[in-house]
Amino acid sequence: MSFTSHMQAALAEARAAALRGEVPVGAVLVSPEGAVVARAGNRTRELSDPTAHAEILAIRAACAALGTERLTGHDLYVTLEPCPMCAAAISFARIRRLYYGAADPKSGGTAHGARVFAHPQCHHVPEVYDGIGAADSERLLKGFFDQKR
Repeated sequence: MSFTSHMQAALAEARAAALRGEVPVGAVLVSPEGAVVARAGNRTRELSDPTAHAEILAIRAACAALGTERLTGHDLYVTLEPCPMCAAAISFARIRRLYYGAADPKSGGTAHGARVFAHPQCHHVPEVYDGIGAADSERLLKGFFDQKR
């Protein structure tokens, strides 16, 4: 099976989040066969829920659709480096691979900050690929925050 990036779908979710006034982060969960199982954008403001990050919502939707609490063999595409909360959820869900776009030196939890996957208490570490669609992700985030200022 050849590699197919699903980052464009994650970027579409991020753009939709921005239109709702949310920080533009999108996530797409893909089955081992390459089918999109779930997709989501941030909804923290809309749902009045600080845990309603794109990654969490996509994981919840995929688990509900599949009737399982683990997503072994599944891959997650997200436009921004996951925060520590999302990184922990990715580990708990046993996601196989994490692909993310923009780095997040301020609030990231994988390559920056808490570096959740580097802790000995982390029972599952996904393969991590960064910089996938980074320029598009960064442009979207920068444009969103420029409009807020």
